[in-house]
Amino acid sequence: MNKKEAISWMNEMGRTERPFLFAINYTTTDCRVWPLEQVPDDHVGYQIGSNTNIEKLSSPTALSDLLPSLAQQASPILSSAPESAESYHRRFRIVRNNLLLGNSYLVNLTSRIPIRSSLSLKDLFLLSKAKYKLWLKDEFVCFSPETFLQIHQGEISCCPMKGTIRADDEGSLQSLMADPKEAAEHATIVDLIRNDLSMVANEVRVEHYRYGERLHTDHGDLWQTSSRITGRLPNNYRCHLGDILFSQLPAGSITGAPKPKTMEIIQAAEPFDRGFYTGVMGLYQNGDLDSAVMIRFIDLEDGQLYFKAGGGITTRSDWKKEYEEVIEKIYVPR
Repeated sequence: MNKKEAISWMNEMGRTERPFLFAINYTTTDCRVWPLEQVPDDHVGYQIGSNTNIEKLSSPTALSDLLPSLAQQASPILSSAPESAESYHRRFRIVRNNLLLGNSYLVNLTSRIPIRSSLSLKDLFLLSKAKYKLWLKDEFVCFSPETFLQIHQGEISCCPMKGTIRADDEGSLQSLMADPKEAAEHATIVDLIRNDLSMVANEVRVEHYRYGERLHTDHGDLWQTSSRITGRLPNNYRCHLGDILFSQLPAGSITGAPKPKTMEIIQAAEPFDRGFYTGVMGLYQNGDLDSAVMIRFIDLEDGQLYFKAGGGITTRSDWKKEYEEVIEKIYVPR
């Protein structure tokens, strides 16, 4: 359905207290909304926090037999042919030139990387471990660590994730925290999200600033940094869930600041359609909403699997480090 239809339907289901699952693409032009009791288990798999339909999904290709052999493999379950350094550098320069001209303070530049795997999208969904997961048959699988909007008892919160480093030693997190480029990038996004939440909520504040989260992957562990920003919604928020959600899109952490001009720069620097990558997915029930930004993402296009990944670029960014960070993000959390 289109954006207008999705907003109307979400508002109505919130008003009538009808639980629903949703997925919205980056440009908000493709919106999927399912009443929770009507989610087609043969085409859609989800895990949103503790809510999931995994137990309803039919068994994948002998996954229980596959796990022992995967554990013995020296190589990861994904193999990739990353974008060349020269190609990434060209796209990086488009972004950096715009940053130097003052057209943006921060741009999230992403890559589309061909990959191979012995597993299907459904297998990868069932094998991976993440707080947020979504599988759409013959379309994509997402295993995201990044919370977008949460609503609980009238409080709205957002937890943007900015800053990544390999957890190679005890000093890795301290090194990430001390990096001036990473600190500036994180501060910019926190300020953007705070302003976004102020459009729909009162008493907006940064509750917890720049904390570390450790992620386990088939390539080794990573540290990432997040912050938590909260606010108080009006009493009638359930009747306006669609309006609230779409007012915050696209997510600031995967665009940059300011959003409108930054999205133009992204379009110039990315020669592919993001699709549902960097869109949002989530679930509403009993007055509460939980959602995630769709990062850590694999989609299927014309028979080819692609892993889409990226990172924030500022004037302080080193293109080689940013290129390496993209490669680090090609993983399945296990």
